[in-house]
Amino acid sequence: MPIALSDQLYMVRALRLAEHGLWSTHPNPRVGCVIVREGQIVGEGWHEVAGGPHAEIVALKMAKEKASGATCYVTLEPCCHQGRTPPCTDALIKAGITRVVVAITDPNPMVCSKGIEQLRAAGITVDTGLLSNEAEQLNCGFFMRMRHERPFIRCKMAMSLDGRTAMASGESQWITSPESRSDVQAWRARSSAIMTGAGTVLADNPSLSVREEQLPTYYPKPAVIKPPLRVIIDTHLSISPAARLLSLPGNTVIFTASQNESISSLLEKAGAKVIHLPNREGQIDLPGVCRKLATEFEVNEVLVETGATLSGYLLRAQLIDELIIYMAPILMGNKAKALFNLPDLTTLAQRIPLEITDIRAIASDWRITARLKTA
Repeated sequence: MPIALSDQLYMVRALRLAEHGLWSTHPNPRVGCVIVREGQIVGEGWHEVAGGPHAEIVALKMAKEKASGATCYVTLEPCCHQGRTPPCTDALIKAGITRVVVAITDPNPMVCSKGIEQLRAAGITVDTGLLSNEAEQLNCGFFMRMRHERPFIRCKMAMSLDGRTAMASGESQWITSPESRSDVQAWRARSSAIMTGAGTVLADNPSLSVREEQLPTYYPKPAVIKPPLRVIIDTHLSISPAARLLSLPGNTVIFTASQNESISSLLEKAGAKVIHLPNREGQIDLPGVCRKLATEFEVNEVLVETGATLSGYLLRAQLIDELIIYMAPILMGNKAKALFNLPDLTTLAQRIPLEITDIRAIASDWRITARLKTA
């Protein structure tokens, strides 16, 4: 069936609904659903939290008997397997839905076109691919984890107009405006994990938590905000068991190359989970860290908040997918610290190419979003 303008409008509505689960659905994807009969929306919903009803079920419950003969617009292929909730395909078939418009196929091997096939076998017309890019971007971490067994990694940094992140003394609070720091809380809230290095923990004693009172009002706030997993890269187990983040609600995992069992035991008694990985050229196996985060902890999106050393290692390993840079209208001088610790780049051929995908003003600062072309 040809895609009409009305189809696009209803799918846009479904995508906006899916955004309501931005901070609460992980490790599940964010999904929205709209049910339309005779040109009227009779049901709609979104997936709010893992283990709760899927978007299709919420929309069907609202539509009731009006779902019979209706069209269902959904941002991700309906599931067809029994998980923590029953298959959505069975519910759509039972309700009498006659057409389903799917933005994108589910990359989960347990679904991956099987849901579409089941709907078509039941006589339901299924159209796919409408606003698929938008649907994938909404769940970039889920798609990355399912396709490549690693999370989608964002690196958040604050810098001056001349590209500096801290004074030579280490002083950095605060480069950017309160509004930018509030905006960061939204990135934290949507992330399955926040990653930093031992140096940052030792220098700043951060909490790596979501400050709900600072969340900006321009994002839909759900009833539940899951605390992100705190991930510490500590090659030599140098952080203290008294670090603030170990006493806060939520979970902390420390990746290390050290075999010091006594320190590991102290950190685990303080509430951390310590995972030992190989030491490669003085740095922990970062690709191995990413695999474990995806396969053992079901982490979709990671927000990296760290200094130039770990961010430089991640960049060189081509593990950073996106940069979120808050640029303040100040100058800090050539003695101040740079964004990344990188080996000398002596020719333009060695430059690291970026694609800027968004620039917007946040109070007096500019927020620049860029993708790594080599990622």
